[in-house]
Amino acid sequence: MELHQPSGERALGLALASTTMLLWGVLPYGLELALAELDAVTITWFRFGFSAVALGLWLGLRGGLPERSALGRGGSILLAISTAGLAVNYLTYLIGLDLTSPATAQVLIQAAPPLLAVGGIVVFREQFTPGQWLGFGVMLCGLGLFFASQVRSLVSELSQYLDGVAAMGVAAVTWAFYGLAQKQLLQRLSSQQIMWCIYTGCFVAFSFGASPSQLAGLSAVGWGGLLFASANTLVAYGAFAAALAHWQASRVSAVLALTPLATLATGAVGAALFPALVARDPVSLVSLLGAFVVVAGSCTVALLGRSGSS
Repeated sequence: MELHQPSGERALGLALASTTMLLWGVLPYGLELALAELDAVTITWFRFGFSAVALGLWLGLRGGLPERSALGRGGSILLAISTAGLAVNYLTYLIGLDLTSPATAQVLIQAAPPLLAVGGIVVFREQFTPGQWLGFGVMLCGLGLFFASQVRSLVSELSQYLDGVAAMGVAAVTWAFYGLAQKQLLQRLSSQQIMWCIYTGCFVAFSFGASPSQLAGLSAVGWGGLLFASANTLVAYGAFAAALAHWQASRVSAVLALTPLATLATGAVGAALFPALVARDPVSLVSLLGAFVVVAGSCTVALLGRSGSS
């Protein structure tokens, strides 16, 4: 950890991390607009295709497209794992969002970074401080509080809601697998090269189940939601990678833990200003408290890492 990092670097890192957090916070509402007119597979296929083309053009102009020889056999296996992990993550997140709500989706997906940290303990023999274990426990308590309150308020839609929670759980676990594989791939390729390979692989995989013909009947609102969600992927992940280059990873992760609060705020403002497009999220005071506890736990896990970690 850099103890004497210039204030300008810290400010830039904070700005980039905050940009990522805000973009991820509003993302569910763009996806909901697209989900009203398209199926989850077609949306995911389009998002990956958009990202693969845009990032491929950028890398091509800079002469930075990856060479297959840089991967080797072990790298190819890791790339396959990370591609499958992100593909399943994107799809199940969208399914979970469709069956629950933006607030629920963003609170539950907060389990992903701590799961990645626990995976680091198993795979890379990393260690948690006592404070980090405490933060992990606090996050689990917050998830339980949020989940229990939401279940009580959605009795008439309980089966659908539980299916959505299960899908979001799969999304969190598969994101952790993706992150662990990508961490090892960084020894062979840059983060942008890895993401281009993953985007391309996911686009090809989802091509077999997508229905591009649906795009012909998409309304202006649907196109707006789809294009926003697609551009969001590129800009948010780009800002995230840049933030890590200018600021400690623990600090970046702590800012990203605020994403559920950004989603809740976006929903409240959006429902007030655009009630025809943004539905008010049925979040009780107990659920809101649970969301804050989840954020507090995630921040604790991120910030109480051992000194010397980046």
